[in-house]
Formats: sequence, structure tokens, C-alpha cells
Amino acid sequence: MKFRLLFLSLLLGSAAARLPAAETDVQQLQTQIQELQASMEKTRREQEQQIAELNRKLAALIAANPAPAPAAAPTAPPSPDAQKQLEQQLAAELTPPAGATAAAAEPAPALPPAAVATGAHAGSSYMNLSYGATMFAGSSSEADPSAQLELGDHDPQKRGFSLRNAEIAIDGAVDPYFKGFANIVLKLDKNGETSVELEESFAQTTALPGNLQVKAGQYFAAFGRQNVQHPHTWAFVDQPLILGRTFGPDGLRSLGAQLSWLAPTPFYTEAFLSVMDGQGSTAFSFRNPGEPDTAGVNRYAGRATLDRTLGSAADLLYVPRLASSFELSDTQTLLAGVSAAFGPNNTGPHERTEIYGVDLFWKWKPANAAQGFPFVTWQTEALWRQFSAGADPSAPTPLPAATIRDSGAYTQIVWGFHPRWNAGLRADYVDGNDATTPPDDPYRGLRYRFSPEITFLPSEFSKLRLQYNYDHGDNFGTAHSVWMQLEFGLGAHAAHQY
Repeated sequence: MKFRLLFLSLLLGSAAARLPAAETDVQQLQTQIQELQASMEKTRREQEQQIAELNRKLAALIAANPAPAPAAAPTAPPSPDAQKQLEQQLAAELTPPAGATAAAAEPAPALPPAAVATGAHAGSSYMNLSYGATMFAGSSSEADPSAQLELGDHDPQKRGFSLRNAEIAIDGAVDPYFKGFANIVLKLDKNGETSVELEESFAQTTALPGNLQVKAGQYFAAFGRQNVQHPHTWAFVDQPLILGRTFGPDGLRSLGAQLSWLAPTPFYTEAFLSVMDGQGSTAFSFRNPGEPDTAGVNRYAGRATLDRTLGSAADLLYVPRLASSFELSDTQTLLAGVSAAFGPNNTGPHERTEIYGVDLFWKWKPANAAQGFPFVTWQTEALWRQFSAGADPSAPTPLPAATIRDSGAYTQIVWGFHPRWNAGLRADYVDGNDATTPPDDPYRGLRYRFSPEITFLPSEFSKLRLQYNYDHGDNFGTAHSVWMQLEFGLGAHAAHQY
């Protein structure tokens, strides 16, 4: 035991010496954790598969060869010399190392059997609670930036000050079979009124055989890279334009279940399939009731929406994804993915929507990087949507049936040029066909945006970011905006997917 304690002390001391203090970059730590997570997840699932197979073989062997329990033989009491020798050995094992505190040397009080059982159960579960907030200050040449420019639910909403994401996150192990996560978000609107939403709440399996994993509850669909990310992990102040056009202000999330399979390949490859309810404003391009007009009629793309209930499996939303990661060299990593989403929409009894996407993420970091710096990351996504819209002859301006098509992409590069400092540039582009919709629909027409930003991280728990947006769109012309972002976090937040 002394050798184990000494080894553990040396190991912890070595790890502590490598950890940066106040100068740790939160994004670099999260990225390093996520890189390790991908490797650890694959190893864990392979080990679980081996354990499950061995357990099955053991159960089959026991069932095939039942043996009667042998009679218990009387145990002879140990001799005085042997008992004394055992006591000396136990005392030597329990003796604390030199320099240990007196409190550490005191033996722990004995626990009754009930308390031992409770402690064993608690040892298989844990819970982390954290809080984080993202605030904005800035201005725009548009009097109301939320009308045409900043359409995301967590984007800056108005001139002056905005608080669009105050997040309470809970994560932990439920038992040996499940872990859980919940995310409660509070937001202030333009008038300072508070709204609350249960953004995510799901359970995830931890012990399925065959490299399989199931997630069930309310969660962000595994589509592309940024849709699954919470705002505090974004590299820019606002969401990319093409994600807003296809997934709406909240991103694509819904109630459902996801099955994922980690393929037994020499490099990371994982396949996902989500089957989701696909109803509500968070399923923006699918069974979305839309927004009420002045007469109180819910409309999407100008068309009155139906309340399409689930009649069969064809009425659900399906989101498949395939992602792989490759080590290009000792200093470069590439992750590539393809995604899709298929489901009905509410503009007619038989109308449907299809969305397709591809994504790439590349990272360079030299082997001699100090505190994770320098580094360069490049991320890009391209999406295409086909929305079959029903006819609405009763609309203020009668609307025929139409196929609404949209396509676009964003590409962004971030350069970590000095510990705690990084700079980035993002370019956005989105366009659509001339399908008949109301002329003031903010989700139609050509748009592009250029966004340089610079970020300073005082510590791993806080962030300051300055970003400029040059926007141009068919609906509003040209606009200029400047946003300052302040972010802080309290507590231990779960690591995010790499």
C-alpha cells in the first residue's frame, strides 16, 4: 500500500506540475479533454464489449456445469505467532508516510452495515452542478438587430445590453448503466422579462455491448458540428447564418432517442441515428406551428399551418450522421462528417422537408505548444434544404404550393497566437430560390456576413470577446454591428463532445 500511495502521490504531483494556473485557456482545455474523450470512449466501449462477452461465457459455463456447494470446512484459529505477524503487517500497511497530517493518520470510524450499503450505492453515482452566463454589449446600424440581422435565440438581441443565455447545467452518473444531463436556460427579452426553457434533459447508456450507446430525452440532434454545441463553446458571438436558415433560432432539438455505434476501425468512426418527435419551434423546418399573425393564425413561410399529429413512423423526424477523425500527423487532426434530416412539415397534410449537410474540422498544434498555444483551427459546414410548402389560398396574398430550396455555408478560422489570446475570422453565405413567400420573410433571400473577432481569456472560467459584423442581405441592404461579449462560469461543467 505504501508503494501504491507513493506512486499515486508522484503521479498527482507530476500532473499538477503540468497544469497551468490562472493562464489556462478554457477553449484549449476543452479541446484537449474532448480529444482524449474520443479516444477514451472508443477504448471504454471495446472493454465493455469484452467484459460482456466474458460474462456471457461464464454464465453459459456455470449453467452447463452446475456444481453443488462444498460443505464448509471448520476454520482453525490462527496460531498466536501467525496472528501477531498479521497484526504487524497490517500496522505497517496502515502507517501513514512521513509528513502526513495527524488527521490523515487517524483511523476512520467503523460504519454500520446499512451505512456501508448506502455508501456503495452513492459511490456508483455522482452529480455536477454548474452555472454560466453570456452577456453582450454593443450597437448596430440597424435599429432592431433581432428583426433581420441576429436571428439566433442566443445572439445579441438589441443595441445596448443583452443577456440571452444564463445556463444551469446538471450532469452525472445515475447508476452503473446510465448517466444523465440536464440544461436549463434563462433569457432576458428586449423588455427585461425572463423566460425559462428546458433546453436538454436526457439519459445516456454506459454499458451496452457491441460498441452501442443509446441517448433518450430532449437533446440537440447530432447534425454537423455546431448544432450540438452550447453557446459558451462557440468560437464567435452569434450562430452561422445557414444554421439559422435551416434549423431556426434554437437549433435542431426535440424529444426522441438516438442510437450510436462506434465502429471497430483503427481511427475514430461513429454512426448516429436519431428518431425524434420533430414537433415545435425547435424543429423549425419540420412540424413547426410557426408564428401567429395579426389575426392570431399560426403561419410558416406565410402559410397557415396544420396540427399534424403522429399517424405512423413516417411522421417522425429521422437524423442520421456519420463522422470520422484522422491523425494526419503528430501535429494535425482532421474530423469529417455527413448528416441528414428527414421529416414532415406543417404547411400541408403531406408536405415534407429534407436537409443535408457536410462538415470539416481541422486543427494544428505543434508538439512543443505551451499551455496549448500556438494553435490553428479551421471549421466549415455546408447545408442544403428542400422544403415542400403547401398551398394557402386563404392567405392575405394567396400562396400556391411551392418547393422552397436553401443552401449555404460558413467557414471560420481561429488562431491562438499567445496564451489566453486568440483571433478569428468567419465568412457566412446563404441563398435560396425565388419560391413564393411573404416579401418581408427574414429567412429568405441572399445574405452574407464577414466577422472578425478577438478573444481574451483571463482564466478558464471567464472570457471577453470583441466582434465586428459586416452584413449584407436582400431584405435590409448593408449593416454594421460591433458586439462585446462577457462570459463566466461557476462549477464543474461536463466536457463537451469533440
